[in-house]
Amino acid sequence: MVVGEIAQEKEVVVIGGGPGGYTAAIRAAQLGKDVLLIEQNHLGGVCLNEGCIPSKTFVHAAKQANRWGHLQEIGYQFEVNHFQFETYQSYKEKIVGQLRSGVEALCKANKIEVMYGHASFISENKLGIENGHHFEVVNFEQAIIATGAKPVYTLESETYQLNSRQLFNLQQLPKELILIGSNYIVLEAAFAYKALGTKVTLIMEEHKGFSFDQEIEKELRRQMKKRNITFYSGVKNVELAENENGVECSFVSEKNERTLISAELFYKEEEYVGNIEELGFERLGVSVDQQQFIICDDQGRTNIPNLFAVGDITGGPFFATKAIKQGKVTAEILCGKPSELDFTWMPEVIHTQPPIATVGMTEEAARSAGYSVITGTYPLLGNGYAMFSGNRDGLVKVIIEKESQRLLGMHMIGEGAIELISTAVISGEMVARDEDLIFPTYAHPSLNEGILEAMEDTLGIAIHKAPKKGKKVLNR
Repeated sequence: MVVGEIAQEKEVVVIGGGPGGYTAAIRAAQLGKDVLLIEQNHLGGVCLNEGCIPSKTFVHAAKQANRWGHLQEIGYQFEVNHFQFETYQSYKEKIVGQLRSGVEALCKANKIEVMYGHASFISENKLGIENGHHFEVVNFEQAIIATGAKPVYTLESETYQLNSRQLFNLQQLPKELILIGSNYIVLEAAFAYKALGTKVTLIMEEHKGFSFDQEIEKELRRQMKKRNITFYSGVKNVELAENENGVECSFVSEKNERTLISAELFYKEEEYVGNIEELGFERLGVSVDQQQFIICDDQGRTNIPNLFAVGDITGGPFFATKAIKQGKVTAEILCGKPSELDFTWMPEVIHTQPPIATVGMTEEAARSAGYSVITGTYPLLGNGYAMFSGNRDGLVKVIIEKESQRLLGMHMIGEGAIELISTAVISGEMVARDEDLIFPTYAHPSLNEGILEAMEDTLGIAIHKAPKKGKKVLNR
């Protein structure tokens, strides 16, 4: 190990080059700070290189398999309908490489020094960075810790068990796949692998459940049934064992029957802990919780005045959306700018087929919180654009507070939901009332009209939805 005689001097050091880290580095540089960004592996972090981008690229590829029937229906003819996994792998690597190069170029354009290696704190203002036999010391004024989180799980099988980073990065398609859990990773994998021909079984244990509004969950279950995804919910006593062809999974079903299924591979939803190993926190006394997540306030401040934290290292929910916003706000705070975080209207999106997007309160949560609510729903089956584009599955649901008529939540399942949910996010942030969403004109034909129809349904005046018997039109 070679130790540099002269330490570098930096105003801001960011440890971790994932979405939260590189966003914080760029924002601090925009505000005039001399920034050093330290990354142990590749810029973009787990999200770009192993998680978000590879998984969504795989989901995108799988989604196209569901389009063959519609394309033939409107006139296209194909002689071959075969998914070449090797071609897909090359495509995925190309996309990841291009995005990583983009992050590198942005850092360079913002005059951010990037250093690769493992960082550890020597003191509250000094870091050591080790890369092979090279060791460098950096003095800094402020630091942002963005080292992320890692999955931890009980190892049931060394051969047939996948972790979340392996699940969407296989070298070939499995014939059968068992998925145990209820989070977005499980759901995205279920729909994607099934679309490409894998036999998928989804198992949800009795203490687990979906967090969606009841109407969305009902439609989700219908879509799983439609696509022949075998689904068991409320099961208990799950046991896994290897056999010569893969793994066997046995459990007690809701009907109190012992069920046995087999598969080539399986994935079980994991827990996560913060990546703080070897950061030298014991030298500083940085406060962490039992899961090794850094304890900080809503502006990213830790208990050490000049140290901040952003992203997954601060605990869940583990969304890049959250990390990016934290990175921007924290950089602004340490640069002396007034800035704040509020995740009340942070959307959750799941790239199932069709996708799910949700923000704000569910109907159940709103009623439990004491609100008197009015709801409106609109099935996309009645939408002209959804009809001719072959995307008729899904619905839009809105929750309105009865007294003030303000929007409390919007929930969607259907093509375009992930893009459309921004309408609800902006509306919620602006404390929009029903009239604010009903008064504007909406492009026709478009999926956007589903939002208008759902809002109008709260008043009983939706045009393209048959009225329910006994439902009165509200004249407000």
